[in-house]
Amino acid sequence: MMKDIATPQRTKEILNKYGFNFKKSLGQNFLIDTNVLRNIVAAADITDETGVIEVGPGIGALTEQLAKRAKKVVSFEIDQRLLPVLDDTLQPYENVEIIHSDVLKADIQGTIDQQFEGVEDLMVVANLPYYVTTPILMKLLEEHLPVRGIVVMIQAEVADRIAAKPGTKEYGALSIAAQYYATAEKVMTVPGTVFMPQPRVDSAVLRLTIREEPAVAVQDEAYFFKVFHACFANRRKTILNNLVHNLGPKEKKVEIEAALQEANIDPKRRGETLSLDEFGKLSDALLKRL
Repeated sequence: MMKDIATPQRTKEILNKYGFNFKKSLGQNFLIDTNVLRNIVAAADITDETGVIEVGPGIGALTEQLAKRAKKVVSFEIDQRLLPVLDDTLQPYENVEIIHSDVLKADIQGTIDQQFEGVEDLMVVANLPYYVTTPILMKLLEEHLPVRGIVVMIQAEVADRIAAKPGTKEYGALSIAAQYYATAEKVMTVPGTVFMPQPRVDSAVLRLTIREEPAVAVQDEAYFFKVFHACFANRRKTILNNLVHNLGPKEKKVEIEAALQEANIDPKRRGETLSLDEFGKLSDALLKRL
C-alpha cells in the first residue's frame, strides 16, 4: 500500500525525484497533513456518487483523498511541470482526470458536460493559490454552474471577509458578491505549518453552499453588483457620498437621495451596515432613476 502523498517525507521524495522548485508566481503551497485534507473532504460531504472539480492539484495530495471517496475527480492544473508528477502520484486512481489549463480561461460548463455525464451531485473542492482566490471563486459563482457547493482552502483573512455579516469590519463587496449566490461558513482555521513551503499567514477552509435562487431578487444583476461596489468604494464615506461619486453622474444627487428614501435607507449610513436585502431594494430603486 502506497503511503499518502500528504506527508512531509513523501512530499520531499516526490519533489526531489522530479527536481521540482516552487514557483512563487503560482502561489504554490502544498499540503503535508493528511488530517487536514480529510477534514476538507468531510466538509464537502463527498460520496461515491459525487463528481468533483478541483483547481490546482499540485502533486495530488488533496486529489488523492478526493479520489478515494468520489465517483470522479477532474482537476485543472496550470503548471505544465506538474503533469508528469501527477501522472506518477495518481497512477493508482483510475477515476482522476487532469486538465492542463488555467481555470480562469477554461470552459468549466463544457468540461462538466464532457466529463460528468450522468453525475447528479457535483462539488468544487480545492486548495486555492492565494493570489487568484477571488477571481476563481467569482468565476465559479457567476457562471451558475450546476454544483452543490464549493469547499476551498484559502487565506483566513479572505475567508473571514466572504463569510462576514453586516456591521462588521470584514463585511464588504466580496461578502455580498459571494453571499448573493451562496451561504458561506468558515469550517476551520489552518496554521501555516501544514504547508510546504510555509506561508506567512494562516489559512482557512471555507464552505459555500449554492443557493437554489440568489439571496435577493433584483431586476438587473450586473447593476446590483455595480451598486454595492460603489457603496464600498471608500469605506469611510456615507452611502450617499459613495453613490454620488462612484455611480454618477454627480448631478443626479437628487435622484440618488430619492432612491435611498424609497428603499428606506438613511443616506448617512455606511455600506457595511446594509444587508443584502437592503442592497437589493436600493439597486432596484436606483435603476429606475439613473
